[in-house]
Amino acid sequence: MARPRPRSALALDVGRRRIGLAGCDPLGITVTPLQALARGDLPSDLARLLPLVLERRVEMLVVGLPLDADQQPTRQALHCRRYGIKLQGALRDAGHPLPLAWVDEHASSWMAAEAHGLHGDRSGRLDSAAAALLLEQWLRDGPEP
Repeated sequence: MARPRPRSALALDVGRRRIGLAGCDPLGITVTPLQALARGDLPSDLARLLPLVLERRVEMLVVGLPLDADQQPTRQALHCRRYGIKLQGALRDAGHPLPLAWVDEHASSWMAAEAHGLHGDRSGRLDSAAAALLLEQWLRDGPEP
């Protein structure tokens, strides 16, 4: 699979209570964990995400899908996919259509906790560290939508 073209991207690690966020610069060199977003309904999430999309000049959304060891979608993966599609549609309706890529996030939270000493974190830092790993993985491996 070819590496995706460099551009400002926003990665989301979608959970039931929080959405971990990470962004990268337009050249795809620097990945930065951002403040996690406490989940609300889609309109309130959009109201908080849209300014971030505009400020960072986001050109791409990357959403993690927690697949199982056999690469099959988990129940949470189905939830993440629905959320990503709804968010993409809401951004399009708000005048900011963005392509959407899916990344297997199997064990990303565990790896982020190990790498950053965040086991048991409930502040959202772990969620955003996991989103940063997703974004790094996408920048390295794609897929290009």
